[in-house]
Amino acid sequence: MAETTTETTATTATTATGSSPVEATTASARTPRRRRFRGILVPLWLGYVFLYLPILVVVAMSFNDSENLFVWRGFSLRWYPEVFADGALMQGLGNTLVVATGATAIATVLGTLLAYGIQHYTRGGFVRAFAIAPAILPDLLLGIGLLTLFALLGVTLGLHSVILAHGVFATAFVTAIVLARMASIDPSLEEASRDLGAGPVRTFLRVTLPQLAPGIVAGALLAFTLSLDEFVIAFFTTAPTQPTLPIVIYSMVRFGVTPEVNALATLLLFVSVVTVIAAQRLTRLTGSSK
Repeated sequence: MAETTTETTATTATTATGSSPVEATTASARTPRRRRFRGILVPLWLGYVFLYLPILVVVAMSFNDSENLFVWRGFSLRWYPEVFADGALMQGLGNTLVVATGATAIATVLGTLLAYGIQHYTRGGFVRAFAIAPAILPDLLLGIGLLTLFALLGVTLGLHSVILAHGVFATAFVTAIVLARMASIDPSLEEASRDLGAGPVRTFLRVTLPQLAPGIVAGALLAFTLSLDEFVIAFFTTAPTQPTLPIVIYSMVRFGVTPEVNALATLLLFVSVVTVIAAQRLTRLTGSSK
């Protein structure tokens, strides 16, 4: 009798909603599953809070009028002008911009040519994986390896050694992005260019390179951002008299975080976020043009 009543109720609900009994049963089974999956998102949001809450605190305290980082005395922009008045910070910023510009130029050229060669003249994944390996290796291992190489070659440390080291590190990222872009290019366009009499160099400059432009720019922006914020490799490959900005900040925070450091970190965060967003938009253009 109970089973008959249940079937009658299900049939009535099905008639009212216009769906079959199987669909009604499936819909009723989906509800607890959805609630279960929402519970899984709790550790994800806790991880986001753990990662980004300290960054938000640094940004908020950069606008604190007090010299005491743990006492809020009101909103103020007083620490931002003091960042540009600090000679050590400005020297480190200048060195960092020189290093980032040079490393970006090296990584962009080498990464683009390496991606083109891998796509056209290699088979299998070994060479591709070997080219992207510096992006996967720990920074500590890469920094020690480059320092040992410079010592064996008798290269004196300075900004030039940091530029070379960052260029090696960033080339892997540029290669990966340009390879992703090349996967979306129609190879028949290059074949048509050769059939019309253009040589390999002219085909690359007039046909391939314009199509690779969004990926190349995205890789260059990412390389610049990585070099701007990189600390470990620069720590092993620079001279003590020519520190980059992350090294200057490290030497300052060993004795305590000052409001100037919070303001500088906020500025670096803003530049990094804007650059990464620009690179991501260009990467989306790379995928949408396929």
